[in-house]
Amino acid sequence: MARSDRSICDAGAMQTQMLIGGDWRGAASGELIDVLDPATGDVAAGVAAGTPADAVAACDAAAAAQPGWAATAPRVRSEILRDSHRILIEHTDELADLITLENGKPRADAVGEVAYAAEFFRWNAEEAVRIHGSISVAPSGANRIITRHPPVGVVAMITPWNFPAAMITRKLAPALAAGNTVAIKPPREAPLTSLRVAELLAEAGVPPGVVNLVPTANSGAWLDAVVDHRAVRMLSFTGSTEVGRVLLKRCADRVLKVVMELGGNAPFVVFADADLEAATSGAMVAKMRHSAETCTAANRFFVEAPVHDEFVERLATEMGAMKVGNGSDPDVTCGPMINGASVQNIDRLVRSAVDGGATAVTGGAAIDGPGFFYEPTVLGGVEPGAPITREEIFGPVAPISSFTDTDAMIAAANDTEMGLIGYVYTQDLAKGLAVSERIEAGMIGLNRGAVSDPAAPFGGMKQSGLGREGASEGIYEFCETQYIAAEW
Repeated sequence: MARSDRSICDAGAMQTQMLIGGDWRGAASGELIDVLDPATGDVAAGVAAGTPADAVAACDAAAAAQPGWAATAPRVRSEILRDSHRILIEHTDELADLITLENGKPRADAVGEVAYAAEFFRWNAEEAVRIHGSISVAPSGANRIITRHPPVGVVAMITPWNFPAAMITRKLAPALAAGNTVAIKPPREAPLTSLRVAELLAEAGVPPGVVNLVPTANSGAWLDAVVDHRAVRMLSFTGSTEVGRVLLKRCADRVLKVVMELGGNAPFVVFADADLEAATSGAMVAKMRHSAETCTAANRFFVEAPVHDEFVERLATEMGAMKVGNGSDPDVTCGPMINGASVQNIDRLVRSAVDGGATAVTGGAAIDGPGFFYEPTVLGGVEPGAPITREEIFGPVAPISSFTDTDAMIAAANDTEMGLIGYVYTQDLAKGLAVSERIEAGMIGLNRGAVSDPAAPFGGMKQSGLGREGASEGIYEFCETQYIAAEW
C-alpha cells in the first residue's frame, strides 16, 4: 500500500524514484509503495508512488522524444542497444541482488535472469539494422508498390513481478530498436530492478525521454491516464489472462495496438518410451525454475501408465530434496512465493486436490513464516479436470495424472482456454513431433524443459496472448506497415 514514511530497511543506493523525461523525481504527494522482501516479509524499500498526472507527464516526455529517436540512424540505435547489453552484464551481481531481494528468486536463477534480460538488447541491436521494406511493380504496371515499417510511436508497457529484469527488457529492446519511446508501469511488488535497469540504460546512451518509468499504487488510474493520452498508440502487457481481458476492452476505446503475453496452463507429457532420467530433469526445470513462479511452468503432468509410478517416485525424490529458503543463500533452490496471498491460493488448490482423492507424495503444506514459503509438492492420482488442473498454480506443485489413450490425453491437454506452452518427452521423434503439432500451444518443449530464447518467437494461442516477443517477429510488433503507391 502507499504510505508516506521511509522503509524500515535502509534502501541504500537503490533507485526508488520515478523516471520522467530523463529526470528522477519523487511523488509530489510524498507517498511511497512498500516493496517487501518475500523471504522475510519485511519492507525492503519505499518506492515513489506515481499519480495519474505523473503517468501523463511520462507520456508527454515520450511523445516529445519520439521524433528525434525515430530519426536516429538505425546503426546508432543498434550501438546503444549493444552498449546496454554490455552494461547490464557488467552489473550482473548488483541486478541479481535486487531480483532476489524483491522477488525472492534463488541466486542462481537471478543471475540467469540477468543474462537472459541482457541478451534481448544484443539480439535487437542486430535486428535494429534489419527492418526490411520492399518495392515491387503493381500487376497492372501502372505504379510501384513501396512498403516500409515505421515505428508505432509511444508505447505503454506494463511488466510483471516474476521476471523484474527480463520482462522489461523483452519489451524495451525491440521497441527501442524500432524507434519507439515508452512509458512503463513496473510491477508494484518488484519495481527496484526495473528502475535500476532504466538507470543503466541512460549510462549506455539512451536519450532522456525515450524511456520513462512511473511506479504506482493505483494501476487502474495509471492505465486510464495512459490509454487516454493522445500520443500513446500501443500497449504491451505481460500478466494474467483476467487482467489482459480488462486491458483489451479498455484499449478498444482508442483502437490501440496490443501485444499481450498472458497466463498459461502447460501440459507436461511423458510417454512410456521416454528417457525417464531426462524427463525428470526436464520436469524439474519446467516446473521449478525460478521457484515455479513462471507462466511457462508445467502445470499439469500426464504420464503414460507403464512408467507413471516410477516417474512419480523420481520426481518426488527430486522435489523433496530441494532446499527451501531465502534466495540469497547460494544453496537454496526454491525461494519464497511473492506474497502471503499467493501461498494461500496454492494451499487452497492443493487441499482441493487432496479432498478430491489425490495423494501428496511429497510436500503438500505451507511453511510457517517468516516469509512466504510453500513446500515443493508432488500430487499423485489427480483426476483430469480437477480444479488444480483448471487454474494456473504459480507455485511449486506438480499434479500428476496417468493416461493410457494418447488421443484422450491430448484432448485433456487441450481442454483449457490457455495455450502458452506444452512439453513432450519421448524417444520416438516422429511421435513427439506429431503430438507437439496437436497440442494447442504457441510453444512446445520437445524433450526440453526450457524453451525461452531471445531468438525465438515467445507467445501463446487462445487466451494466452496476442502477438509475439523475441525473434524477428518481435521487432515488427512495434512497427506499423505503410504502403506508398508511387509513379515515376
